[in-house]
Amino acid sequence: MNKKEVLEIRRQFSPENCAITRICGCYVDHEKEKKMEMKKAFLSLPEEEAFKYFDIFKHTLSGTIGKNLINMEFPLDQELNGGTQEFLMRLKDSKLQDDLLLEEFYDKVVESYEYGENYYIILIHAVYDVPGKTKDGLEMEDASDTVYEHILCSICPVNLTKAGLTYNAQTNNIEDRIRDWFVEAPVKGFLFPAFQDRATDVHNVLYYTKKPEELQPYFVEHVLGSTTPLTAGDQKTTFQAIVSDTLGEDSDYEVVRNIHDNLNEMIEQSKEEPEPLELSKTDVRKLLTRSGVAEEKLESFDDEFDETVGIHGTLLASNIASAKTFQIETPDVVVKVNPERADLVETRDIDGRRCLVIAIDDHLEVNGIEIH
Repeated sequence: MNKKEVLEIRRQFSPENCAITRICGCYVDHEKEKKMEMKKAFLSLPEEEAFKYFDIFKHTLSGTIGKNLINMEFPLDQELNGGTQEFLMRLKDSKLQDDLLLEEFYDKVVESYEYGENYYIILIHAVYDVPGKTKDGLEMEDASDTVYEHILCSICPVNLTKAGLTYNAQTNNIEDRIRDWFVEAPVKGFLFPAFQDRATDVHNVLYYTKKPEELQPYFVEHVLGSTTPLTAGDQKTTFQAIVSDTLGEDSDYEVVRNIHDNLNEMIEQSKEEPEPLELSKTDVRKLLTRSGVAEEKLESFDDEFDETVGIHGTLLASNIASAKTFQIETPDVVVKVNPERADLVETRDIDGRRCLVIAIDDHLEVNGIEIH
């Protein structure tokens, strides 16, 4: 799913667009015991309560594609009888009215989700009549050409509110505040099936994680049946390792700076595209060649990329680029440069020593003191 498709589903979480038919929930304590379960028609909820659920569902479809929102494809074996995709299909098709399926789903989550405190599992079923669009992109509200039936799961921590004092309007007094259990914003969740090309895609699922570096591989494998992809941080580390190993001992500052500049230029050129820029092995090889890496240095590149990223694997450009920083480090000195002005820094041999040379224009400060 791309950003536009995610936003289109997010817009349904409002009173005027609501397509939710049913909501179910399970409250789990820190000992992994199911303490409470509920199931209701969503439209039967009080208005204020429904608004709070809308906020939770919007959070479950928030963040950056490739970091917080990750597209995952089901392996073929998971689409057979007994597979996770087949189970999720049955759960969706039941419209959350099969108690045995709900219990089995809750048990899968409780068994695989790693969290030492209380949490609340929320599951909704929705049916969205996807409006058609004219050639110039305008929606035709009365011309629905497809129906997108889906389930959305949100997993929310439940914590005690902080201790403190409060003003009691009834007694006109400052008193000790009563602490209660508060359902926080979700930290994990998923949307199934995926909404691709404004239509149902049962072969993919959109996974949400509040913290990109905490994907919980066992949960992903056990509940979604997917292979956990590299995290955003792992993608960046992997890319850096591939570049370092490819350049070897002959790594050159100018080449590394060129890679930085060219990568950010590619991101800038693709920013209007609906899909985030993904780099295949061929794309990364072209990037290195364009940046000045000699062909003989690329002899081991293919094997290393296949081993660390995968033969058909890709790297998200926004995950591996350093658009906001350009940092140069030695054992004793760290220099941070405006990434758009990396050209101000160069390496040069001076009196037999390798030196870093920084061009200075009109302004220079040291610890906040202007130098003339």
